[in-house]
Amino acid sequence: MKFKLPAFLENIESPVEGEVALRKFAANPLAFGGDLDLFSAGANGAHSESAAENSAIVVGIDEVGRGPLAGPVVACAAVLKSPDALLTLNDSKKLSRPKREAMFDAVKDACACYAIASASVEEIDEINILEADFLAMRRALQALGFPGLNETAPEIPIEVKGSFNAVMPDSLSPRTCSGAASPSCPDILIAVDGNLKIRGVPAEKQMPIVKGDGRIASISAASILAKVFRDRYMDKLEELYPGYGFDKHAGYGTKAHLDAIRRQGFTPAHRKSFHPKSL
Repeated sequence: MKFKLPAFLENIESPVEGEVALRKFAANPLAFGGDLDLFSAGANGAHSESAAENSAIVVGIDEVGRGPLAGPVVACAAVLKSPDALLTLNDSKKLSRPKREAMFDAVKDACACYAIASASVEEIDEINILEADFLAMRRALQALGFPGLNETAPEIPIEVKGSFNAVMPDSLSPRTCSGAASPSCPDILIAVDGNLKIRGVPAEKQMPIVKGDGRIASISAASILAKVFRDRYMDKLEELYPGYGFDKHAGYGTKAHLDAIRRQGFTPAHRKSFHPKSL
């Protein structure tokens, strides 16, 4: 099921403004009328009154690497210390690589906690790219302590700072929840970039936000961290498989990349399920 942009985010002009609005929603979803069904609704459609009484952690999550012919898909889940922790946050696609690299450490510092995880080329080929996206996202959430997940460790070690427990008051700790799918556990709102919810994560804990990396600061942070992490990994692949230009195109199907494949053939880093018809 694809989701539309929540009405209260339609006129947002900056990621910081969007983060503020989303945190207000998370703290009191009952005040947002028709948008309530996007959060704090259990499988039976019941809404949690406690969501209106407590603050929830807003975690932004984004992925990078859906379209390339080679390399892993990488996802990041990030919680900002405050909505305005870094005013220059924006969609990573709108920033040049030097700009993203220059911001990388500052974005980390602006996060109360974050985790960067991935799904491998082999996993992409085995379960398809969308499911691999979801797998990488679940691994990132699991690394931060989201309850009810039991994913295997990824091929690339997860980079993690802190946890949900460390940034959440004891009274709202995920450990106090009877289960991740319980509507009585309104502690975490997952803001997902795009129009889909993450399979395998309780739907009532998620809000898909179309073009969220340009609307919500925590998603912007996740976008930048995931992109820089993956770019640096692709640099290492260029060292391992020289001549393909992974450090320049990050595995995307550019003319230079396709020409390199024609000259040198495929590498183990290439996705078998992504072969262009022209090759």
